[in-house]
Amino acid sequence: MRACTADSACGAGGARPFLRLRREKTKTRTFCKRRAIKIRKNVEINRPNVLKYSLSRLKTWGTKEEEKGMKTVFEKVFQLSKHKTTAKTEVMAGITTFMTMAYILAVNPSILSAAGMDATAVLLATALSSFIGTACMALLANLPFALSAGMGLNAFLAYTVVLGMGYTWQVALLAVFVEGLIFVVLSLTNVREAIFNAIPLTLKRGVSVGIGLFICFIGLQNAGLAVDSATLVTITSFTENFSTHGICALLALIGLFIMAALYLHHVRGAILLGILATWVIGMICQVAGIYVPDPANGFYTLFPTMALTDFSKLGLTFGQCFNVDFSNVGIVNFIIVVFSFLFVDIFDTLGTLIGVATKADMLDEEGRLPGIKPALMADAIGTTVGAVMGTSTITTFVESASGVAVGGRTGLTALTTGLLFLASMFFAPIFTAIPSFATAPALMMVGYLMVSTVTEIRFDEDNMAEAIPAYLAIVAMPLFYSISEGISMGIISYVVLHVLSGKGKQVKPLMYVLAVLFVLKYIFL
Repeated sequence: MRACTADSACGAGGARPFLRLRREKTKTRTFCKRRAIKIRKNVEINRPNVLKYSLSRLKTWGTKEEEKGMKTVFEKVFQLSKHKTTAKTEVMAGITTFMTMAYILAVNPSILSAAGMDATAVLLATALSSFIGTACMALLANLPFALSAGMGLNAFLAYTVVLGMGYTWQVALLAVFVEGLIFVVLSLTNVREAIFNAIPLTLKRGVSVGIGLFICFIGLQNAGLAVDSATLVTITSFTENFSTHGICALLALIGLFIMAALYLHHVRGAILLGILATWVIGMICQVAGIYVPDPANGFYTLFPTMALTDFSKLGLTFGQCFNVDFSNVGIVNFIIVVFSFLFVDIFDTLGTLIGVATKADMLDEEGRLPGIKPALMADAIGTTVGAVMGTSTITTFVESASGVAVGGRTGLTALTTGLLFLASMFFAPIFTAIPSFATAPALMMVGYLMVSTVTEIRFDEDNMAEAIPAYLAIVAMPLFYSISEGISMGIISYVVLHVLSGKGKQVKPLMYVLAVLFVLKYIFL
């Protein structure tokens, strides 16, 4: 073999650099391998899988290690740090949301019982369906939105479909079940997600403000401050029937001031504390004889009872949606009923998601909500299960904004609310004892927080084609007492104004389709 020379490729100028390069490559590979091992170990330490955690939990039950493990599980499932929140904040938000929604456990049985349904059975069905729907929202979408029987939709079922059209409540529940199945298909095919993304950001902000005014109006009514009159609404007379109407309205105002004061001092959980404080003050008033219960007129004792619920009553409604005699049911009218449920629910749900997500700053730069598809699927599952259980359409509640307002950002908020709904099945009388004058200030306060989004809407001449539809959506929701009506007014006006101003090409094709559908709704429904 020929020896290497200084002039050869592997000589003094070639061999040494080559060997040096090999040593550097080896060193680099070794470093990378060690780094990879270190990273893998850190991942295994910091992100234990559920099985490892479950086995180790038996040895660390009740210890600091167990508490740390729970935090790890919450972090892994709900990504708390990513959403800049904590488990404590999320649980507090979930409790707050439940407190503002608990009224549905009393109101829904009252409405559906007018259709001939057993009140206790409806209460159980409502609580169980709310838990299932809200748990799906938490685990599938990781969003802080709670679901329950939608107000307005329950009235439509009882007073329009049953009492008005003459159908049995079993037929009405079947219509809700079919609607839920259609929702499942629409959610799988991205139709509902496409509708959400097609609505422009300015209009979404207008929807958020409109919902704020809408729930504030609901709060005023629940407090007894806004009452029917010749001008449709007016403030109540505090001196007339003071021991019932008057004192409840006054306590609602006191509760509102308590919440506002807590907010001014940046107290965490101000809304929840305000609800509890108002309730306690009410009980003190009852003991002092200032508040006098009058069950005949809807004024009950403020003290909860420890009575348990008769769970066997659930059998009176469970599965009854399949026990239908179609001999007296016209297929055309049945389709109209299904479509009516479908139409109202889809836009009520979308409106609520838009409004609450906008206030929580969950929308991206294009005005889209990440995780909207599983959120809509959770809504569809809740509706389908609710019909089988024996309640009206399950939908996302605007009261979810109360939990968002106190810091709720993940599915842990929703899961907490869902678990409280499940617990309410066992202690329904306690939860339903929360008076409306205690929860009403929460709705009014949340309304204020959502209305603040109006500052993000440009009301100038250069943006009138965007701002006017947002304005119409804002005023339509409280005045027409409907989220879906506000959305329809906003969408129709958005398309019309953009076409008239020569900006029709800026409108997404789906917005034209929605505008036509809304116009047809007003013509034929």
